[in-house]
Amino acid sequence: MNNKKGFTLIELLVVIAIIGLLSTMSVLALNSARARARDAKRISDIKQIQTALEMYYNDNNNYPNTLDQLTTTTPPLIKVIPTAPLPVDGTCDDTENTYTYTYSGSGSTASYALTYCLGSATGNVPAGSHTATPAGIQ
Repeated sequence: MNNKKGFTLIELLVVIAIIGLLSTMSVLALNSARARARDAKRISDIKQIQTALEMYYNDNNNYPNTLDQLTTTTPPLIKVIPTAPLPVDGTCDDTENTYTYTYSGSGSTASYALTYCLGSATGNVPAGSHTATPAGIQ
């Protein structure tokens, strides 16, 4: 009698295939989680900038000409102007993956527009290019 203990080649191949499948699925899940985290950071950055802009408006009855003015107040309303995380997600391209601030008007007619782009729907905000104004995110 020949009693050899061990695994057959087929059993080893099946186990290796299952391990490969599980590792592929975990890598894909991790990548989508990273993309969602980048979009959540973009929303958070825009809300942080909006809060600093409103604080500036309360102090000066006007919005700043540039975002850099938020860092030069005493005390600073924001220490560092946030930048959009990389890599670019979804349908956004390199030019849309920046936070762009545009100031208009003065005094009671003052307003601003902050443009940014989301790679996928985040919360109630759909994917794509968006504008944040004093009225909120549009």
